[in-house]
Amino acid sequence: MRDVRSWWGKHGHLVLFLTPALVIYGMFMAYPLISSLTYSVYEWDGYLRRGFNGLDNFVTVLTRWPYNERFWGAISHNALFFVLTFAIQTTLGLFVAVLLARKWRGFAFFQAAYFLPHTLSLVVVGFLWRMLLNPTWGAVGQGLRRVGLGDWVQPWLGQSDTALVTIILVNAWAWLGFPILVYLAAVQAIPREFHEAAVVDGASPWQDFRHVTLPLLLPTIAMVTILTFIWDFNAFELVFVMQGASGSPSYATDLLATFFYRTAFGDPTTGGEPGQIGIAAAIGVLMLIIIGFVSAFGVRFTQRSQTEY
Repeated sequence: MRDVRSWWGKHGHLVLFLTPALVIYGMFMAYPLISSLTYSVYEWDGYLRRGFNGLDNFVTVLTRWPYNERFWGAISHNALFFVLTFAIQTTLGLFVAVLLARKWRGFAFFQAAYFLPHTLSLVVVGFLWRMLLNPTWGAVGQGLRRVGLGDWVQPWLGQSDTALVTIILVNAWAWLGFPILVYLAAVQAIPREFHEAAVVDGASPWQDFRHVTLPLLLPTIAMVTILTFIWDFNAFELVFVMQGASGSPSYATDLLATFFYRTAFGDPTTGGEPGQIGIAAAIGVLMLIIIGFVSAFGVRFTQRSQTEY
């Protein structure tokens, strides 16, 4: 009893502080995750669970039409989502961060301006850009017409070949502030002596960036890339708001998350049967495996590339 009291006296405050967080995490993270794992290995009749069917739901998703076609198509869309977002944030985002690190006049204003879109709800961002991109009365189309580029106006969200790229660009606009802020902090953390030594050795600004700044930023770039991958392979709200749960008629904007949603709750545009809970859970588990594997690999790479200075 004395040992228990002694342990509680030393660690009781930790239990009190951690218990609410553990309860919330268990209710909204751990329990749904465990439930989806169990749902994926059972046969379902609508929303009623039937008998155990092993890996049959996974076989259906990966090999049986139409689920296999839509699953691999959704993965390719998620991959494109990630690649384009990564390309934008590691070029434009890093460029802006390096400029802001010089703390020119207006530094605080531009720092806040770039980060502001990231603070908005994606539902708000989606509705906002859906109105702006309206080809009839949207501000983007009206602006192009006023500068003599009316031929460029088109229903970007209504065409299979432009809908996904348009949503990716909107996502990059909303997301860009975060990598800028992270890169800016990393650039400012580099000791000034390194840059001064490069200047003394006759390095140009580009050589200083290429041989001093960029190598020291690689761990930060890797960390932001991992976070971007996790977000882009979980993306749902923006596509749902801008394009609808089912995407365009050819599923040109279908991502894994929207495919999961349509499978679980039905596709109103095609009359799809709702309640495919087992198959939807299998899609969710496959998403977890993909994100977990790539994230673990990325974290290991980041740990190996840590730089001390």
